[in-house]
Order: sequence, then C-alpha cells, then structure tokens
Amino acid sequence: MKSKMLLCFLSLFMAAAGASANERIYVNREVTTHIVMPENIKMVDISTTKIAGNQCTDNIVRIKPSCGSDSIPEAGYRDNELLGTLTLIGERHIAQYDILYTQSPQMAASIFEVPYSHTQSYINPEVTMPMAEMARYAWAVYGSGRKYNQIVSRAHGMKAVVNNIYAVGDYFFIDYSLQNKTKIAYDIEELRVKLTDKKETKATNSQTIELSPVFSLNHVRKFKKSYRNVLVLPKLTFPDEKVLRLEISENQISGRVITLTIEYEDILHADGFDSDILKNAAYYPYYYITYPSQP
Repeated sequence: MKSKMLLCFLSLFMAAAGASANERIYVNREVTTHIVMPENIKMVDISTTKIAGNQCTDNIVRIKPSCGSDSIPEAGYRDNELLGTLTLIGERHIAQYDILYTQSPQMAASIFEVPYSHTQSYINPEVTMPMAEMARYAWAVYGSGRKYNQIVSRAHGMKAVVNNIYAVGDYFFIDYSLQNKTKIAYDIEELRVKLTDKKETKATNSQTIELSPVFSLNHVRKFKKSYRNVLVLPKLTFPDEKVLRLEISENQISGRVITLTIEYEDILHADGFDSDILKNAAYYPYYYITYPSQP
C-alpha cells in the first residue's frame, strides 16, 4: 500500500511538473533490454502485462516483451505498438518511458542508459545521501593526503593505519590503509566493524555491537604490498569507555588478523569536508565506478 501511494504521488508530481512520458525505448522479443539508472532504484512499475521484467541489480532493470507462445510470430505485436509505460523511481529522481515494439531486433535497445535530463527530481526522506554522491565523496577522500598519524596497528608483518576520518552529512568516511611487509600476499576474507568496550573484562560484562558499513569503495580482496579503502558508516556517538574497532581477517585457516582501534576522541575530531576537495575530485557516474587497482 505504501509503495502504491508513493507511485501515485510521484506520477501526479511529474504530471504537475509538466513531464510527459514521451521518451521511448524500443524492444523486441529476441532482445533483452537492460535499463541503467544513474542511481539506485527504489521501485519499478510496469503498467501492462505486455512487458515482462525485473530489477537485476541495484540500478539496472531488464525488460522484454511478453510472449504468449513461440508459435505466434512476433507475439502478435505490431511495429511501433505501444506496449505500456515503465516507471523507475530512484533515490532522488523518477523517470518514465513509453515502451514500443519494433519488429527489427537491430532497432531494439540492448542497453539503455537513463540520463538525468530524462528524469524529474523529488525529495525522498528515506535517502539522506544518494549512493552516487556517497561514491563521489569516497573517491575524493581516497585521493586526499593523510592527516591522521596516531591510529596505527602492527601484527604478523602487517601494518594498518587510519589516514583520515571525515564527517559528511549523516555519515562518517573512514579512510584506512594496509601494508604487507611479508612476501606472502594477503587475502581479505572479512572486514568487521565493532563498537566494543575499551577494556574487555569478563565476557558476561562486555557488550559488543556489530556495525554494517553502508558503502565500501574498494572491493579488491587480495593484495601483495599495499591496500587502501574508504568505509562509510552512519554517524554515531558512543560513550568514552567504548571504542570503534575495524577488524580485518585473512582468508586462511591460520589467517592473519589485524585490528584498528578508533577512540571516541578521534571521531570527535573528524574533519568537515572541504567543498574544494570535492570540486577537484573526478566525477564517476554510479554505474561506471571502477574500484582502485592494487599493486
């Protein structure tokens, strides 16, 4: 019910804004059409049963004309026949397309990238920062110089350091690096972020809260010498007797584990983000993001 009300509201919003669903996407029964939004998709609506489709990734929807039977040529659809309307609701934008049938497979779109010029913006109270914007901030942090020097950990021939901590809106951007001093490549099995007691006593008295990052810039899992990543966490406060721990473990039975401990004082001294740094950062549309290569 909530989704239907949102769709109805947004459709009325687009109509009031003077937007018409006159942009067209051509489809054919022999071609699967992949539609790529420049931001994460929150909801998809297909107006008729003549179009079959589903959301296959966070920002991609695939569609195809519905075919009653392979024995019916072209599924009975005429050339340029309107099959229905496709509505895509993103984190901050909404787009609508008329889906038309073409009898020529060469004329059908296999990949269709939605430009912002085809969309209308709207305020989504559930999204404080779109993923594309978050990625752009993370890239800017990744390219910035190291400002923190006090958060360092060494274990098993590994060195871990926190380079920077930035506060942007409702999020913390934690920039950290790993250095491998050994000749054995490091395979990252798991990264865990925990809020735990500064002084661990008896297990019955200690309380650990596991946190889930909302974004991680670097998805590389193996490196030989150096590795850098930017994690994004929801902004949080915690008492002075607690610490934030980043625990990186290796993908082996006797794997190496290294931990970075961030004190509450370090969180309090997180830098606000300089707009000039963001201006100088390269812009990567969300669907073109490639992760940093590692030496």
